[in-house]
Amino acid sequence: MREQIIHKIKEEKLIAIVRGIKPELCLQVAQALYDGGVRLMEITYNQKDPSGWPLTAEAIQAVAECFEGRMLVGAGTVTTVELVEMTYKHKGRYIVSPDTDIEVIKRTRELEMVSLPGAMTPSEIKAAHNAGADFVKVFPAGTLGAGYIKAVKAPLSHIPLLAVGGVSEKNAADFLAAGADGLGIGGNLAKKDWIDAGRFDKLTEAAKATIAAIKGE
Repeated sequence: MREQIIHKIKEEKLIAIVRGIKPELCLQVAQALYDGGVRLMEITYNQKDPSGWPLTAEAIQAVAECFEGRMLVGAGTVTTVELVEMTYKHKGRYIVSPDTDIEVIKRTRELEMVSLPGAMTPSEIKAAHNAGADFVKVFPAGTLGAGYIKAVKAPLSHIPLLAVGGVSEKNAADFLAAGADGLGIGGNLAKKDWIDAGRFDKLTEAAKATIAAIKGE
């Protein structure tokens, strides 16, 4: 499964990030994104509300079971070993973090899940890779720009990087051309306003447009 997920991330080049959405809506969001061509989805934990973590984990499991064999689901904003283990128990198969936490990376790999920690500087990126990260999430990519990815990739070409934070269909191709191995897109794809209004068709349209941009169409 690990190798399958790694291959899928490199092949699809897009992880849709679902943040701040009521767990009961995640299946509808997943269907809308899937209809638009998305095959990897990240559901994030809200760090301001630990009491809601079990519901988020249940949403991850619901999507994983409903879309088994069709969409790969993981967890985002994973900051503790506890959340890694909770995700694993609920069938999430990759772990995305905003930071480089060695213990989180270590436990993720022990459980045979794919590790995608966040980092910004070359030192952080290398430390994450050395700790066992499968991809390193360069965050916030939108603030740093595609040129930053290109500059970092020059000496660290052996480390797979994902551009996350401020990425959209408008700059997706730029980040990939600069050397990013994939992208994580949240607010510019799964917009909360659309979801709250029940406009799931807008998510499907945005997904199609984003994938077209990634493919250079």
